[in-house]
Amino acid sequence: MNKDDKIPLTSHLEELRKRLIVCFIAVGAGFILSYGFKEKLFQILTYPLISVMKTDGTLIFTGLPEAFFTYLKVSFLTGLILSAPVILYEFWVFVAPGLYHKERRLLLPVVFFSSLFFIAGALFGYFVVFPFGFKFFLGFATETIKPLISMREYLSFAAKLLIAFGLAFELPIVVTFLSRLGIVTVDFLKKNRKYALLLSFVCSAILTPPDVITQIMMALPLMILYEMGIYSAMFFGRKKAKSNP
Repeated sequence: MNKDDKIPLTSHLEELRKRLIVCFIAVGAGFILSYGFKEKLFQILTYPLISVMKTDGTLIFTGLPEAFFTYLKVSFLTGLILSAPVILYEFWVFVAPGLYHKERRLLLPVVFFSSLFFIAGALFGYFVVFPFGFKFFLGFATETIKPLISMREYLSFAAKLLIAFGLAFELPIVVTFLSRLGIVTVDFLKKNRKYALLLSFVCSAILTPPDVITQIMMALPLMILYEMGIYSAMFFGRKKAKSNP
């Protein structure tokens, strides 16, 4: 971007307002569409838990409005996931004026793969982490101790994990994009593997509930994703300029 292309602060704020309005409309449309299937969506969300419960496989609600607000939250969460490509696109378009022309060409691939990896992370949490995690926690039930899980508690737990794993799977995209911009190099990423390992467990402890099982099940994929980011940076990152002899 040239110095002559600088945009006043008021124009930036106006542009931000327009982008936020588009994002809110996208989330609202996704929410309205999802609310029509709220019971089915909640049934799908609770399937990993119901399938491993040894009791009759039912959830409870402890307050009169709890079921209603839970369905609202499920619809909002689904609408947020459905509108994720729009939100990511609006974000990258907003920051595009600060990039060079060659870097702007990366926006569409970044939006596509960001959405793809976020969905992959959420599916990993749903199909891999949920069954093992729920089976572990329900294993503490006995003949005298029965699990009574409320709709609100389960939704809060499941939503945090799905979003956390979705965000965690963005790591290769972030690493590749930073490498493409020349902010990090492949050599830098390789030399700092040990710190990346430590940060994987720190991030897992922050993003997941306070239990060792889910933290390990996030930390291990993060380490693999970091390695994927290194190889991706090798192929798609900025190449070193060859020095003249």
